[in-house]
Amino acid sequence: MPVPVAIAITLQLLLAATFLVIPITVWVTGGTAQRAAEAEVSRQGYPAEVLARHRIRFKESVWEFTLALAIAACLMILASLNLAANATGRIASWVIEPVILLGVGSVTASQVFATRYVEAAFKKSSDPTVQDIDARAVLAAANAGFPAWVRPLVLFRFLLATLGSLLVIVLLGTEGASAYFH
Repeated sequence: MPVPVAIAITLQLLLAATFLVIPITVWVTGGTAQRAAEAEVSRQGYPAEVLARHRIRFKESVWEFTLALAIAACLMILASLNLAANATGRIASWVIEPVILLGVGSVTASQVFATRYVEAAFKKSSDPTVQDIDARAVLAAANAGFPAWVRPLVLFRFLLATLGSLLVIVLLGTEGASAYFH
């Protein structure tokens, strides 16, 4: 197996792993993070439901959890097809990796830059209740409800979904990959 193909497969499997580990962890610990964020909002003198009113939540919904598992499965299938030198896997990777780059990349960017997004949303809100909330403190409280390794893993997933997906596309287009899939 050529090195570019081995790297592409490894990147796909690593990204798939993040789509298993992070959602399961958030599913289990998201309630604790949500309660911590609500407690921080209350400590600041605002009603806890202000977070729900502005769709800020730290618990994984069923559809988000299911989508993450489906993405993981898709990536594992692509990696398996590529490992088996199946040309369909290569072509499907060229189709699906740009979708991951754009779709997953934008979603994970909102997770990586959550503090900036929430601060901006609060400041721009027409609801005066949220304009003065210390978003950094709220997000710090929520993050304390998750295991310490979740945040670095979210950053790693962002890099894999963006730069990693771009690299997979390029690596599967190399001459060595072409010879491997024929």
